[in-house]
Amino acid sequence: MVAPAFVLHDHRKPRPHFDLRLEEGGVLRSWAVPRGLPDSPGDNRLAIAVPDHDLDHLTYEDVDKSIADIGTWEEHDRTDRRMLFTLHGRTGSRRYALIRTGEGWLLHLTKEQPVAVGPTAR
Repeated sequence: MVAPAFVLHDHRKPRPHFDLRLEEGGVLRSWAVPRGLPDSPGDNRLAIAVPDHDLDHLTYEDVDKSIADIGTWEEHDRTDRRMLFTLHGRTGSRRYALIRTGEGWLLHLTKEQPVAVGPTAR
């Protein structure tokens, strides 16, 4: 079985933001993340659910949208209020939680991160 894909778009219009897209059920579930993915464990970012996108957006780029990261993702746990998952991107793996907060979402970088493997592991 092939792992589902993800893409993180750096989107410059209408205002600079990032789009996190996770392949699921034949579409890309999508969230706009105005300040980009969290970069320190425990950090949170606002994530705004936006309409699903077609799978061809995995590799889509144009003058206003470029691919900031791409790879596969794996889900670890899901409830009605939270999804815990790991993105396996170009430069490594990071574990996040999408947490529902009423009408919106928070994207949270978990304190517990995957262990690095291979020649760069310490």
